[in-house]
Amino acid sequence: MSERSTLRGSRLGARSYEDERGVEFAERQVIAYSCTLGHRFEVTFSTEAEVPALWDCPRCGAEALRQAGERPEEKPLKPARTHWDMLLERRSIDELEALLDERLELLRAGLLPGTAHLAASSRDRKKSA
Repeated sequence: MSERSTLRGSRLGARSYEDERGVEFAERQVIAYSCTLGHRFEVTFSTEAEVPALWDCPRCGAEALRQAGERPEEKPLKPARTHWDMLLERRSIDELEALLDERLELLRAGLLPGTAHLAASSRDRKKSA
């Protein structure tokens, strides 16, 4: 209960009771960037930080280059793995064709859930032909 009484009369979050005496701030450096649309801005970094050559422009979101730096080399991108690529890692073309034939037979026979109406319409078409 005594802990709560110390908070009485002060707004939480409205005032910080910490002071900056004895606090040593890290050394900082200001790096200038400019984007492709001509916007110039500065970002503050610690002197110990690794400064990136590229930064997103806060005005337009375009890629901005460090003014005192060169454009970094583009890394080659890996092509996106599609569903088909992942499928071919697990099965061969012959296996896939066999599975397709098996599923088509089940579908035509109406043995797959929700496909009985397809089998009936398929039989009706065969009778009329």
